Amino acid sequence: MADECEIRVMTIDDYDAVYKLWQSIHGFGIRSIDDSREGVERFLKRNPTTSVVAVVNKEIVGSILCGHDGRRGCFYHVCVKEGFRKRGIGKTMAVACMMALRKEHINKVNLIAFKTNSLGNHFWQGAGWTFRKDLNYYDFTLNEDNITRFNK
Repeated sequence: MADECEIRVMTIDDYDAVYKLWQSIHGFGIRSIDDSREGVERFLKRNPTTSVVAVVNKEIVGSILCGHDGRRGCFYHVCVKEGFRKRGIGKTMAVACMMALRKEHINKVNLIAFKTNSLGNHFWQGAGWTFRKDLNYYDFTLNEDNITRFNK
């Protein structure tokens, strides 16, 4: 029933509604700097056509921040509001992002899912994404103030 929902490109005007959605998702990690209005605006300016929102009855019920570095795409903050799950909205958003990446000649996309996110991990594996066992993921903190807070 994803057809009752509009998938469209996310703009900074959607920020307040998207942030409210993020806050409603149990276990969702929100970063203090990257997920601020300024951080998301910077991301959207760099990736103006690849992030999407799902809208039902004028309410944003899903979103994906999607961007690329010219070589690989990446999905961030993929979510669908609890009462709207299992309707195909997540898959439809993911396909929309992948099509936007293909228009920019990006041939591969990845994402990171927390190990404790069983719902998300189940979704991605069921959608045909490959769980990689052959590499390690590393990161280095450049700004100690960019703290992740997880919704309870």
